[in-house]
Amino acid sequence: MAMDRMVGTVARGIRAPIIRQGDDLAQIVADSVLKAASTEGFSLHDRDVVGITEAVVARAQGNYATVDNIAADIRNKFPGGELGVLFPIMSRNRFAICLRGIARGAKKLTIMMSYPSDEVGNHLVDLDALDEKGVNPWSDVLSEQRYRELFGTHLHTFTGVDYVQYYKDLCAEEGAQVDFVFANNPKVILDYEKHVLACDIHTRARTKRLLKAAGALTVLGLDDILAAPVEGSGYNEDYGLLGSNKATEETVKLFPRDCQIFVREVQTRLYQATSKNLEVMVYGDGAFKDPVGKIWELADPVVSPAYTDGLEGTPNEIKLKYLADNQFAALSGDALRSAIAEAIANKPKESLKGRMETQGTTPRRLTDLLGSLCDLTTGSGDKGTPIVLVQGYFDNYAD
Repeated sequence: MAMDRMVGTVARGIRAPIIRQGDDLAQIVADSVLKAASTEGFSLHDRDVVGITEAVVARAQGNYATVDNIAADIRNKFPGGELGVLFPIMSRNRFAICLRGIARGAKKLTIMMSYPSDEVGNHLVDLDALDEKGVNPWSDVLSEQRYRELFGTHLHTFTGVDYVQYYKDLCAEEGAQVDFVFANNPKVILDYEKHVLACDIHTRARTKRLLKAAGALTVLGLDDILAAPVEGSGYNEDYGLLGSNKATEETVKLFPRDCQIFVREVQTRLYQATSKNLEVMVYGDGAFKDPVGKIWELADPVVSPAYTDGLEGTPNEIKLKYLADNQFAALSGDALRSAIAEAIANKPKESLKGRMETQGTTPRRLTDLLGSLCDLTTGSGDKGTPIVLVQGYFDNYAD
């Protein structure tokens, strides 16, 4: 009698050597996955998924830029030396290093911050304090002085940093004059500056559209800064400074380029070694929210900048609990199991969207789900597993 299969999806962090600029990363990924399978005694299958963190892809490409490169691009694009810096997120790793370059390339900045939080959920103001003071974040525009009078000093939940003071000091270090405004309507910045750098990530297209329609003279985003090389620097033609991370006090690692070529190369090398057609993706931040700090993890412009064709689309799943509690409520044991397995095996191939059997399944894009799984598996610290192998993800109860 055949043994029942008892394991579904498995995600493994795969260790790899420390990646350096110029390394043949596609070969290193293939070799690392094959070595892991050999030493741990598992086999590879069609539709297994190999995820590679964007950080090592960018590192292998040498896709770096300096604060001076950022400053030079700001001087090129804002020759007057005065600009509005709109909706920056609060992050030492993500934005502070970019702000250093912006401040170095300018004479005067007006930084307009959204409140009570930035777009990824870092809070400047406690929500209860907002209610208590009777402030309406949709309509009220606050100066720095008014912000301090109302709310005093707000230290970030996790980092303990007062980001307004931190950004202010950073600009002063670079010799730029800076004023702060707190508002949520992007058009408010035009009361202070007609030349604007939109620093939001996921809302940037709307922000730029509203500013252009409202008569701004210059409207650029972080995605327009270092979208081409500056003095031989790295660059990203799609995302510019979006997705960048602090590398050193004077350099940023940019989001990787040419990722589509890379994922196909990894897929090809694994196929040559195994005759199996694995799926491959590059992943950055996962898309999930921290319930304590209220921070939404996704500070990258996308979860996955590139992936092989088999990862296109959304899951087409039905809810086991719904079937067990409704159509098959009278069944139990082997009869229930057989009925559910048959229902899954015979589910329509076309989208199940809108049908009751799917309620509660949240059909996010496969790459957003898998990228989040990979990001959580890799962690952001010292695990040393920049590659993740996910197996059994496309299996179901009927397999």
